[in-house]
Amino acid sequence: MAKKSTESDITLYDFKKDETTITIIEPSRYPDKLASLFYAASFPDYAIIVVEQLDSTFGEILLMLDAIGPQNGAIILRNYITFEQISKIIKNTIIEKYEVINDNPIEVRKKLINIAEKPPKMVSLDHGTLTIDHSFNVKGIGPVVLGVINDGTIKIHDSLKILPTSKKAEIRSIQKHDDNYDTAEKGDRVGVALKGVEVEELQRGFTLTNDPNYKIAEKLEVEALINPYWQVPIKEGMNIHLGYKMQFQMGKIVKYEPSNEHLKPNLSIMLEKPLTYLPYNKAAFT
Repeated sequence: MAKKSTESDITLYDFKKDETTITIIEPSRYPDKLASLFYAASFPDYAIIVVEQLDSTFGEILLMLDAIGPQNGAIILRNYITFEQISKIIKNTIIEKYEVINDNPIEVRKKLINIAEKPPKMVSLDHGTLTIDHSFNVKGIGPVVLGVINDGTIKIHDSLKILPTSKKAEIRSIQKHDDNYDTAEKGDRVGVALKGVEVEELQRGFTLTNDPNYKIAEKLEVEALINPYWQVPIKEGMNIHLGYKMQFQMGKIVKYEPSNEHLKPNLSIMLEKPLTYLPYNKAAFT
């Protein structure tokens, strides 16, 4: 359905129709690596969940999408599984809103093109943010990062902070699916060449931005929303994994305060490394 491009613990596939470009993200190391599922679920605009068995893997995918997945998506049923069999399982989750579509690559491709061709939402021209998912050196060019524009617009010659570090870099060039552009905006999958920084100073999850609203913290004070299927009591001293965009790291709950609502405690979380985030955004922990 699409051509394989970048491959690591997530595999990306690209295809293009006229001026419309689409990237498909697959959690290629899941179920062996939970972070692979988190990365694939956390930044698409549209999700497709393929149900081959009603097992623990399906349940884990369901809960991950419900926690941080996109509002819109589709379900493909295989092995004679019917919607009636999954309807009670997905009830009261985000997946309940997803449509059931045929297991036909041509039809799926047409659907993705139709979604991508819808008029884009207005985006800010004042600032832009890119979260790195891969970085490498290109001979004669220098450091190149790959990622999706989270917010706003970036332009050639923009100076961007490299958070959570104190460094800055200038955009040398922007490519979208091997074509050169002067700008890129929210939702675009891009390759960006940088100057003023070395590739060794760039990591997955680092945020390139000129948005002053981004924060950096190792300790988070949060209002949690516990999934009803969570079976282990939340308590102080519990080790967790916390994911936000392309950041996935270890942490510990250092303070637990119950609230009037049973599934909405207030937590203090201490992380092993600083987290770069926008206030009032949503993260997932497990």
